[in-house]
Amino acid sequence: MDPAVLRDDMVDSLQHESKGVVRSAWLSTAMRAVPREAFVGEQQAYSDRPFERLGTRVLSPSTAGRVLEALAPDEDDDVLVVGAGVGYTAAVLAEHVGAANVQAIDITRRLVIEARQNLAKAGYDAVLVDRRDGADGLPEYAPYDRILLEAAAIDPPRALLQQLTEEGRLVMPLGTGEQSLAVVEPDGSVQRHGTVAFQPMLVEGEQADTVERNRTHREDRERARRAAQSRAGWEQDWIDWD
Repeated sequence: MDPAVLRDDMVDSLQHESKGVVRSAWLSTAMRAVPREAFVGEQQAYSDRPFERLGTRVLSPSTAGRVLEALAPDEDDDVLVVGAGVGYTAAVLAEHVGAANVQAIDITRRLVIEARQNLAKAGYDAVLVDRRDGADGLPEYAPYDRILLEAAAIDPPRALLQQLTEEGRLVMPLGTGEQSLAVVEPDGSVQRHGTVAFQPMLVEGEQADTVERNRTHREDRERARRAAQSRAGWEQDWIDWD
């Protein structure tokens, strides 16, 4: 079937079915225009489900719609995508604000290469994709009207808030266990828009495409340190041996 027809069917379902995910005219137009098969392959392009690619989770169309609706960019806004992944959300944004106004970063080198190739194949090669630690943002191109963080964190990264314009907004999954989709203002105020489930934000030295992430080793070391510092019952000061 013609991919354009499949895209229209996908967006129609996101607009008119019980999900009601896509509500804005700009998002409907952009998602109908971007060839999703250039980013995820024809077999998985238009099914509404997430899947793994090079160690990262590719958002389902409905989740992509939710975060982009929350971001609500205006035309010609400068936008930063933290967690470029395969590049699809950057392409949808580029369709609306212009490819030269979108920058994307990812901590995993293979994903940076993948996103660049996919964006070029889809006609959005003017989107800049660089390898960076997401928590540091991309200060060389700041300030941004909108920043989209596609990874969960307990608190909004301070550097990202500092890279917003006065009227800007950061959209991100907030929390680690139970997460909520949050819209964060430059002053740190937060509005929550329902629950989500994203992978945790990685830090420098961690790679999304390894068999076992460094985060696992780091957590194991922290648990071992706490266990070593904890006292067994017979060592507690409150025990009166007399």
